[in-house]
Amino acid sequence: MLTDVDLPAPGLLWTRWATLSSALTGLGYADVWFIDERGAHHDDHGGSWARLALVDGARAVLFGYHRDHSDTADADPPIDVLTGAPEWLPWDDLTALAENDSLGFVVWHAEGRWSRTRYRDGVGDGLVHTVGPVLSTENTLLELSEIVTEWGQHELRTPTERDDVRSASEDLLTAAVRGEVAGPAFERLLGRLTAPALDLRAALFAAGRGGVTAGTRPPRLQPGRRPPMRRVRRMSQGEHDRLVWAAMQDGAELDRPDPPAVAELESLAAWMRDRSPFHDGRCTVLVYADATSLSVQAGKYPPADRPGEPRFGTFQEVSDLLRSLRRAESDPRYGRWLFVRVQTTATEILVERRYDSWPKWWADDGVSGPWRTNLQEEMAGRAPQWRPSWVRLLDPEVAFRPAV
Repeated sequence: MLTDVDLPAPGLLWTRWATLSSALTGLGYADVWFIDERGAHHDDHGGSWARLALVDGARAVLFGYHRDHSDTADADPPIDVLTGAPEWLPWDDLTALAENDSLGFVVWHAEGRWSRTRYRDGVGDGLVHTVGPVLSTENTLLELSEIVTEWGQHELRTPTERDDVRSASEDLLTAAVRGEVAGPAFERLLGRLTAPALDLRAALFAAGRGGVTAGTRPPRLQPGRRPPMRRVRRMSQGEHDRLVWAAMQDGAELDRPDPPAVAELESLAAWMRDRSPFHDGRCTVLVYADATSLSVQAGKYPPADRPGEPRFGTFQEVSDLLRSLRRAESDPRYGRWLFVRVQTTATEILVERRYDSWPKWWADDGVSGPWRTNLQEEMAGRAPQWRPSWVRLLDPEVAFRPAV
């Protein structure tokens, strides 16, 4: 199911993009808005990017990702932004991005209109947040002014100078639309800067590469070819997590020997008795741990904080003790426990370890739990016969299905 998208014509997007690219390149910033033989690119170097490509046959495609606003990339349940996309798109680029959950939006222009896959209501794709500066003439003019004030570190002290920058920006953009950008347009807008100073040759080279100087044309891509098969996510990351966690909760413990008695358990118990909330030796600690993470939940008698103790001091101390215990009890054959419940009284230590399953006493909120990559690392450290049956669900391919 497709829907129309209200965007400017590809030619307008392109000339605005090329204008920003050439202005920034002239100041030494050639890797933010830029153009090469594959099209026009934007990269904020913070995880958000976009690309606009003109395709033979009066067609175009705009695609990208915003680190904060591309809900489509990790939607739950998943969204395939390439559903219904046409044959001629640059599929090699798009499929690789989609498989890595790095494609937030794909819109294509053909027969006079922009189209994309339809999303569920309330799901954002990040397009406006990523390429906002080229979505209108006013936005581009504001961005050119910011190139002077922010990138060029030049303060516009008077209304007259602000008006002059506005007028120079309009002239530069108008020349780009006409394909007639020349040196004076850059000099009028950016010649006022000193640090950085305008490199006119670099600006004109970038403008020519973008096809907005006399006698030049923008680069165009040959039409692509849809792959006969591609991997499509059938489960979101969250759904895949919950599948694994449900299998862990349904799983049973393998019959392994008890770990040897170690001094680290006595050290933990002594610490817990000292932190007994009722000062009677009763204390409970519930823990999940793997090689890189550790989480603690409150038991019936959680360790008490001490007056004047630094924030998170109790957590840090118990974390260190638990990691030491986990290392001491590890075995090269059957691995290390994932969950442990330790209970003390004045005279006893009760320990329940779970190597292969999620215990009922560990609360599940449906959104937080063991990371699959961490579980894979833990399982790889065990001999095959000591790996539970749910290990097969950790394979990333479980979340994908082939699609034509």
